[in-house]
Amino acid sequence: MASSATVAILGCAGYTGQETLDRVLAHPGLEPLALGSDTLAGQPAWALDPRLDGDLPEFLTNAEAAASGADVLFLCLGHEEAAAFEPPGDAVVVDLSGAHRLCDAAAAVEWYGVSPGAWSYGLPELFPPQGPLIANPGCYATAALLALAPVRHVIASAVVDAKSGVSGAGKSLKASSHAGSVLENLAPYAVGAHRHAPEIAQQLGFPVCFVPHLLPVRRGLLATCYVRSDADLRPLLEEAYAPSHVVRVLPEGMAPELARVQATDAAEIALFHDRATGTAIVICALDNLGKGAAGQAVQNANIALGLEETTGLRLQGVLV
Repeated sequence: MASSATVAILGCAGYTGQETLDRVLAHPGLEPLALGSDTLAGQPAWALDPRLDGDLPEFLTNAEAAASGADVLFLCLGHEEAAAFEPPGDAVVVDLSGAHRLCDAAAAVEWYGVSPGAWSYGLPELFPPQGPLIANPGCYATAALLALAPVRHVIASAVVDAKSGVSGAGKSLKASSHAGSVLENLAPYAVGAHRHAPEIAQQLGFPVCFVPHLLPVRRGLLATCYVRSDADLRPLLEEAYAPSHVVRVLPEGMAPELARVQATDAAEIALFHDRATGTAIVICALDNLGKGAAGQAVQNANIALGLEETTGLRLQGVLV
């Protein structure tokens, strides 16, 4: 690879697109070549955020950004748009939608309405991407899999109780994400019918009982996973993440917190045991827009480009 790879971000005006741009701007080996947005096409970069300076290219349509000849393309698009995208033959493409996550074609149609074919599933610590076409995991799936995948061979089932900030719903307006619905409230949604459930099951090899909830915070995600096992789970978790600079297994007795991972690309994992029932409780906290989306997308692109995996990532939050 050249010392600097050029980047096009399609859907740059959305939350994940803007977060991806932020990582690219902090990355010494990536250069923003094209910013795609059908709503902001023809406008300067600062139309999205006044903190973006005049050195950035102005917005193009998504089609124009796709044809820019960039070395790396990040698809921050809806599922149908991502499914219809024809990847260039010589580029790394990371899809942040769900269009290319599910290997089973019938399941893809059932959950996403499209079945363009699965790409390499890229959860770097557990399932490193293979090849240039990468399906970035969902935010809930990332947290659940980080908690459960290292112990999947010693458990047969799991209950995943997960909660995410409102930015996980995306930038499009909807009644359920209005301030009047979210503030001073906590509610489950898509109970037994969330798109990330089959994704989690695909990677674990068995289905889980998964219930997501909407938190009255901007960002952050916490998944509490309940399992039964006769094995000692801590060594399995510690061994899985010992080489990682992104995922931290916390010391015994310490719990993950959103405040430590918000606005970062890191994740925290903790293990507890309920003595009364013999239940093991594995908890994972991460930022739904960071490790759950844009940070992981850049991490996957780094691997595909042969760069240091954590280059350009935010791995430390503020202390207070």
